Amino acid sequence: MKDLIEIRWHGRGGQGAKTAALLLADVAFGTGKYVQGFPEYGPERMGAPITAYNRISDRVIRVHSNIYQPDYVVVVDDTLLDDVDVTKGLKKEGAIIINTEKEPDEILPKLKGYEGSVYVIDARKISVAALGRYFPNTPMLAAIVRVSGIMEEHLFVKEMEHSFGHKFASKPEVIAGNMKALEIALREVRKV
Repeated sequence: MKDLIEIRWHGRGGQGAKTAALLLADVAFGTGKYVQGFPEYGPERMGAPITAYNRISDRVIRVHSNIYQPDYVVVVDDTLLDDVDVTKGLKKEGAIIINTEKEPDEILPKLKGYEGSVYVIDARKISVAALGRYFPNTPMLAAIVRVSGIMEEHLFVKEMEHSFGHKFASKPEVIAGNMKALEIALREVRKV
């Protein structure tokens, strides 16, 4: 991993992009990394576009601002490709990960000529299969870990199980479903 990885999340209010960014920070911290995870607040409401950020490093992070030139962008809702310039500032050496069931020829024209790597994952299919409901943030968390190499996948899975264990202590079936979603997503994220 390079000294500092910066990630920008794009989602809609209620889809868990903010929660995913905070969970990623928590899990990375658990593996010994220095982290930041924060949302960009505005007049958010259910369904409105939101942005969240992560910085993850092996060294102390001294910068405290929004991320304008991310290494990675995670798009939790592909309808945002029509409304938001999700590739703005995205480094060509990085990658964009999009939750979609659409074919690449439907997605690529919406990326404004982005020349870096593009990955896709069907987080809806995965979360419905694993959890019985649509929660895209868990599969998207696994996808960013897989694509970025921020941490070793087995450490990620171990830390997520620990985190879910605290969060859903009274609902063990939710823990099992989320763990299954992570494992499927780690296998199914693919480069276009």
